[in-house]
Amino acid sequence: MEGDLLSVVIPAYNEEQNLPPAVADLQEQLSENHIPYEIIIVNDNSQDGTAAVIAELMKADPLIRTVNRRPPGGFGRAVRSGLEAVRGDIAVVCMADASDAPEDVVRYYHTIQAGYDCVFGSRFIKGSSVNSYPRLKLIVTRLVNRMIKLLFRCSFNDLTNAFKAYRVSVLRECGPFQACHFNLTIELSLNALIRGYKIAQIPIQWRGRTWGCSNLSLWKMGRRYLATLLKLYTERLLIRDDILTEVEAKRVARAGSWAADTCSVKRAA
Repeated sequence: MEGDLLSVVIPAYNEEQNLPPAVADLQEQLSENHIPYEIIIVNDNSQDGTAAVIAELMKADPLIRTVNRRPPGGFGRAVRSGLEAVRGDIAVVCMADASDAPEDVVRYYHTIQAGYDCVFGSRFIKGSSVNSYPRLKLIVTRLVNRMIKLLFRCSFNDLTNAFKAYRVSVLRECGPFQACHFNLTIELSLNALIRGYKIAQIPIQWRGRTWGCSNLSLWKMGRRYLATLLKLYTERLLIRDDILTEVEAKRVARAGSWAADTCSVKRAA
């Protein structure tokens, strides 16, 4: 699996100040570690100078691409658009506000290279660090993650965190996704979980944004998270056998396609 292309998806809404340093740190880490990459910045209907900033970043680095979304906006819609555009083998969703550490992106990549299908970073296990996390948001986040952990009988304690890595083939097998806002974070991770993929959990660093403010409203998101949780919990409880059958069928079809391509290459040679 040496040389797998890494696709970093960065959803951005009014992030003109945060994007340049966040992208520069990411480029530095990926280049220093000789990781082949592409960066896809999704401009989610920004009202500031985000589009101009992205254009400048693309001029400086041909490995940066963009997706310009039209209304309606929403974090989930932006991430979905970015994931649809990836060309790589491994995808990482990374925040534009520089809250996610580029060093952890490198660790994600190498963890998947070691044989995992997904990597879920946790801010709440030994070895992690969290800085400037709003107290109320922290309390609610820990409670929600505790509830999810109990419902799905798993060891993962930060499933609401958007910062995760997936093999692109896993995303294709788990989709299509429907969540439009931050509830996409659990739609992605729980879909992979109930399908039995090999998942690693590692400690990560998290730091609060230095410019601007988050648009996440705990109260508005509650009903969306609940709807996604109920849907996936019901699927796990009642039709997981059908889901696993579908996954296996997709894997067989993908393996057959790969074998056919290999034969074609050999005949051409």
